[in-house]
Amino acid sequence: MTGANARDLAAPAPPRIGLLEAGPLDAITDVAGVTVGHATLADGPVQTGVTVIHPHGLDPYRHKVPAGAAVINGFGKSVGLVQLEELGQLETPIALTNTFSVPAVVQAQIRDCVRANPETGRALPTVNPLVLECNDGFLNDIQRMAVGDAHYRAACDAAGEQVPQGAVGAGRGMSSFQLKGGIGTASRRVQFAGGLRTVGALVLANYGLLPNLVWGGMPIGARLAALLEAEALAATAGPEKGSIIMVLATDAALDARQLGRLARRAAAGLARTGSVYGHGSGDIAIAFSTAYTLPHLPQESMPAVPLVHESLLDGLFQAAADSVEQAIVHALWHAERVTGRDGHDRRGLRELLGRVG
Repeated sequence: MTGANARDLAAPAPPRIGLLEAGPLDAITDVAGVTVGHATLADGPVQTGVTVIHPHGLDPYRHKVPAGAAVINGFGKSVGLVQLEELGQLETPIALTNTFSVPAVVQAQIRDCVRANPETGRALPTVNPLVLECNDGFLNDIQRMAVGDAHYRAACDAAGEQVPQGAVGAGRGMSSFQLKGGIGTASRRVQFAGGLRTVGALVLANYGLLPNLVWGGMPIGARLAALLEAEALAATAGPEKGSIIMVLATDAALDARQLGRLARRAAAGLARTGSVYGHGSGDIAIAFSTAYTLPHLPQESMPAVPLVHESLLDGLFQAAADSVEQAIVHALWHAERVTGRDGHDRRGLRELLGRVG
């Protein structure tokens, strides 16, 4: 890679994806009301954590938001997707963690709901926890099941508009393209007749084979793989065994069916980075809208909301694809080198980019 492309790789900032304007934070929290919190565990062989996305500041059990999901490749162990797809709504925050910590975080979400609504599961319906996962077992001693109730609670308490990225929260032990992966976020804005609408993305990136990596439209993976191989630092390639969770938020008024359509467009952004949705990769997208809430109690009126017309969705689809790709770029850009269990090591992409010539 020579000329302008080589200079671009040594740039002090990651490539900017697409032509749409980003929000002021270039984060999922550019959608008003959305907050994100992390709890990170980084202690020798334990390299893992929890990330929590709140759609608003209200009780999500009593003030549900519409949502849709897309299972692009279903090699995953998430909890809560069946009811989400049936009812089209969220009733807990969205939690991300490692595969073996899903049960602990599910219990933490249930306990939180019961504390706020003591009749849950008695006079009131049960709650549908939503916990999505990736396998961080290369860096993290996943068998220790180190994540517990207190870590979920800490992530909830830490939630805010500023979103740390890279090897934090659920992203602490994740690998992507055989380098360090983790948490990334971005946003894009779309002009409608009634004003700007925002689509924000947050990803938990734990997928990809290095030779396939495409960085802002530049196929740099093969050169990076050759560089690491020459230095005897190349990780074993093997088949695709990773995963990615992609969460989209928007302030556009969409119903659950439309949000399912929006979630499917996350796959376009994912594919641009070099993913082929491999056999062993759990690639799942969730999309929700903050434009209105759905009441929990049947005696409360359902909202009469003027939804975005189907023919006007293309701008939001573009924003979804671009923000997901940008969020993946940010995850790789911000992820620093981590050494975990048994001396396993993942290097950060940024320390290598300037050396690709």
